[in-house]
Amino acid sequence: MSKKIIIAIDGPAGSGKSTAAKNLARKLGFTYLDTGAMYRAITFLAIQNGIVDDVAAVIEMTKNVSLKLKYENGLTRVFVNNEEVTEQIRSFDVSSKVSEISTIPEVRMEMVKIQKRIGEEENLVAEGRDVTTVVFPDADVKFYITASIDERAKRRLRDFKNSNVDISFDEVKANLEKRDKIDSSREVSPLRKSEDAIEFDNTGLTPEEDLEYLYKKVKEILAIKKQLMLN
Repeated sequence: MSKKIIIAIDGPAGSGKSTAAKNLARKLGFTYLDTGAMYRAITFLAIQNGIVDDVAAVIEMTKNVSLKLKYENGLTRVFVNNEEVTEQIRSFDVSSKVSEISTIPEVRMEMVKIQKRIGEEENLVAEGRDVTTVVFPDADVKFYITASIDERAKRRLRDFKNSNVDISFDEVKANLEKRDKIDSSREVSPLRKSEDAIEFDNTGLTPEEDLEYLYKKVKEILAIKKQLMLN
């Protein structure tokens, strides 16, 4: 089996990396892997079972959960224990707790196992918080996408409003700042820019402009790598 091509994208919440990764995967004809959706699914299940503050119970649940992702028609459908939770995992309650659940080393270990296995089977565009540093450190192309905190808060507020969630800009911004702090300071797999990742600040840019930049960079890098292999 030939080695699969992996494009890895990291960045903070609200940076637009999910939209960028989906669009890039579609244009390249690759599978899109939303690692964040996996942690959201575990968080949702922990909240549903009333164990979100019981680390031992969350670990035990994670080891026994059946978690599946299906990417169809531009949407990642998420299933836990054969129940679809695609919409439920995007709630504000889940957003408020997902970074805390993600700090649990044993949870990350289980998720990374699944992610690595998918990377062996598919050409991927994978995005999350640690895909360039931990999950796929040897990815063919790496990006670190970011944007200003106000820009990210505006984007998240728009998402919540579209889902009819009544929340203020200040609440969204405070939640993002809290998540940034947790994600970047956790002991296991913290959010950080990989030394060999291309940093891309997309403040003020449209999804179409994001895609144009990323696609051009991927094509350039893959062409160079191919030429080096031929030499």
